[in-house]
Amino acid sequence: MEKNISVALKVWRQKGPKTKGAFETYKLDNISVDSSFLETLDILNEQLVNENKEPIVFDHDCREGICGMCSLYINGHPHGPDGEITTCQLHMRKFKNGETITIEPWRSAGFPVIRDLMVDRTAFDKIIQSGGYVNVNTGGIPDANAIPIPKYKADEAMDAASCIGCGACVAACKNGSAMLFVSAKVSQLALLPQGKVEAASRAKAMVAKMDELGFGNCTNTMACELECPKNISISNIARLNREFLVAKIRC
Repeated sequence: MEKNISVALKVWRQKGPKTKGAFETYKLDNISVDSSFLETLDILNEQLVNENKEPIVFDHDCREGICGMCSLYINGHPHGPDGEITTCQLHMRKFKNGETITIEPWRSAGFPVIRDLMVDRTAFDKIIQSGGYVNVNTGGIPDANAIPIPKYKADEAMDAASCIGCGACVAACKNGSAMLFVSAKVSQLALLPQGKVEAASRAKAMVAKMDELGFGNCTNTMACELECPKNISISNIARLNREFLVAKIRC
């Protein structure tokens, strides 16, 4: 296997939300196959700065697959061609020597472009805020096993809570739906005793906020589950729909 490759990066450049964008292509040589994808963008930006050109704006933070900030659409896939990873965990060994790699920002009405590859994902924060708080009075800090919860329920709640809010589900969906994200956030509380009291009203409020912010409808294509770096199951969407219907009946 080659240790270094040459690639062409076809990058979306856009100066602002109201500005028309376009692709620009940059060539990079002698890129180590062990480099991460974001490290390759760092190399490109260093090259652009040395040429007195504007560096490419892209989001990143932890670079450990935790924060969900590295939201890039690479060769037609959210987070790139590798499965179950975020962009910062993608390595150049997944690409061929001489390959042209197309890099775009998330495409959704709910995620407007700020500049280049960076989008505004505060819509997810607004959806979470609309869900409100858990108002159960738990008193002092209980022991971990003080509240009996079946293991399978705890496991499902933890699986749902592993969602990092990266937005890959929205980017993968042909409708730009945020149902997988919303259902994960609803499920992580609806499955536990502390979240039961407001489960229905929370689902109703979060779905309403999702619609208000311009996200599309779910048509069960399962693209969101396929591209999710944390393997969030669409079974959570079924749970969200049940909670939403209960809220409609009660309220």
